[in-house]
Amino acid sequence: MPVDEDADELFALLDDEYARTILIATSVEPLSADALAERCDASEPTIYRRIDRLETFDLVESEQQLDPDGHHYKTYAARLERVTIELEDGNLSVAVDRTEDAADRFTRLYEELR
Repeated sequence: MPVDEDADELFALLDDEYARTILIATSVEPLSADALAERCDASEPTIYRRIDRLETFDLVESEQQLDPDGHHYKTYAARLERVTIELEDGNLSVAVDRTEDAADRFTRLYEELR
């Protein structure tokens, strides 16, 4: 049985060297596209294309930053924790675990207390 289209796209994305470098770097600290371009030795348009694809799968999140001189820029942080691939009875399934932000974690804990 073939893997679904989303899983194929996810595999292709994770196979991309720039996407992996972005995920690794932003798992340590949030970084701007400029800083990521430097770390990846890539152009900013290349970095923005990879970030767009990573955001499509909710593997990175962005946050608006304000410079003291009044300029705005975004930083990106990895949300990916784990990708699990299971093969069972002729079926391949893919599960992606992401980090929870504080608000989501609080909501989940509150709902569990009820």
